[in-house]
Amino acid sequence: MIKDILNHDSGQLTSGLTNENVENGIMSFIPGSLGFDEFGTPFIIIKDQHKQRRLTGIDALKSHIMAARSIAKTLYTSLGPKGLDKMMVSSDGEVTVTNDGATILNMMDVDHEIAKLMVQLSQSQDNEIGDGTTGVVVIAGALLEQAEHLLDQGIHPIRIADGFELAAQSACKHLDSIADSFPVDINNLEPLIKTAMTTLGSKIVNKCHRQMAEIAVNAVISVADFDKRDVNFELIKVQGKEGGRLEDTMLVKGVVVDKDFSHPQMPKELKNVHLAILTCPFEPPKPKTKHKLDVASVEDYRALRKYEQDTFNEMVKKVKDAGATLAICQWGFDDEANHLLLKHELPAVRWVGGPEIELIAIATGGRIIPRFEEVSKEKLGYAGKVSELSFGTTKDKMLVIEECKNSRAVTIFIRGGNKMIIEEAKRSIHDALCVVRNLVQDNRIVYGGGAAEISCAIAVSTEADKISSIEQYAYRAFADALESVPLALAENSGLSPIDTLTQVRARQIKENNPALGIDCMLVGTNDMKAQNVIETLHSKKQQIILAAQLVKMILKIDDVRVPGENFD
Repeated sequence: MIKDILNHDSGQLTSGLTNENVENGIMSFIPGSLGFDEFGTPFIIIKDQHKQRRLTGIDALKSHIMAARSIAKTLYTSLGPKGLDKMMVSSDGEVTVTNDGATILNMMDVDHEIAKLMVQLSQSQDNEIGDGTTGVVVIAGALLEQAEHLLDQGIHPIRIADGFELAAQSACKHLDSIADSFPVDINNLEPLIKTAMTTLGSKIVNKCHRQMAEIAVNAVISVADFDKRDVNFELIKVQGKEGGRLEDTMLVKGVVVDKDFSHPQMPKELKNVHLAILTCPFEPPKPKTKHKLDVASVEDYRALRKYEQDTFNEMVKKVKDAGATLAICQWGFDDEANHLLLKHELPAVRWVGGPEIELIAIATGGRIIPRFEEVSKEKLGYAGKVSELSFGTTKDKMLVIEECKNSRAVTIFIRGGNKMIIEEAKRSIHDALCVVRNLVQDNRIVYGGGAAEISCAIAVSTEADKISSIEQYAYRAFADALESVPLALAENSGLSPIDTLTQVRARQIKENNPALGIDCMLVGTNDMKAQNVIETLHSKKQQIILAAQLVKMILKIDDVRVPGENFD
């Protein structure tokens, strides 16, 4: 047994240990040095104790709960279709406006360690599911709030944590029982579009709600592998360009590259294009070692110039002889090479980045060519059309490569008034893509608008009545915490939260209809099935499981030691 003794002279903490504990190796877990008193009893001198602050027991738990709740409170008003946006200004003055939970938390300057765990919680939901990043933090915050009430009643934190975990399992079982099967049919995309519209309802792009949902669905369907029930997001590229309207956003069955042809006199549109995808530069080879070249006369200079010109001509000839009608080069080339390419009628694009090069190779079925000696007809890619787009009165230009061999590579090309809107549109489209992908992987759904949470709360509360142990308090607290989502939706929509929740809850019990939720859009019906407000079952289960796991972890921390005088 360890007994804490405060040595007032040194201002350091010493812990008396029995010899048996020392022999058992407990020393290896305690930082500090070992000392012995006059009776030979060992004790620990902990380093820099006077410079550290320590929180233990209920004080530590209360501190953690307060930090996590303050994070959840920040996101509370961003939940739902009428949720408010947050503006973040970075240290270098860059402004971001969004209501995407993961983005908000990522950009927040968080110091408290428990608050950082909430940020990671939102991030893990974003990585795994892509949607529901705000909801998972709101649920976790509500669970911790309920845990605080139970702690005040004297219930041990481990009993609360275990009760929450069992209640989460019970809620997930109930979700399985109320889930509906969802038709994923290539010939009928309407149900998928309506699901994507649910996700986009709370985003800035709801101005062109349906159009964005259709783009997201068509993009996923284009790259989906229905045999493996999988979607490769690497094949979907999202590009943005400022200056247009959101309505000008389009889906390109191919690749959009933020480059133009290397010479202004090259043709602006090519048909039936054979592409040579080069990662070698159009320039004479240089010796690998350090070198020095002396040009002592005019003849030497002319010979050098002729050698360079012959090398360029040979490179261009190799590409032309292979049958290429367009050269896409990862590296740059100088004006002389550019002039020779124009002279030999070989359009070219330079400085194309690595990811774009890979995507072009996948889309066109071409091979990336590392050396001019390896250029051959078999390694060329094919595209039906390559055209150059120019935007408004600016000189901005982009290349669109369409009608490719592999039609599975697609690009979502977003337009918007400024950079901020485009970035938020990209985040919104990402959420919609993730939701459609989740439906391709698992086509079971539950209904949104807080309907699933209310139904789970009723089921968990009923389950609590069957439990004779102390965990029943945790069950009821878990049910109350789940109702924080519909409460937030009602409050953010300008409704009376308690009245609205009470009415919907009573109707769900009376009609046994788990599709009844909060009428956020004030359509006039609480039936989320009629409103087509749909969420994937996988997303909802993940929210509940992740929130319960995090809360369990926080409740198990009862001792914190931090350097410095202040503990925040």
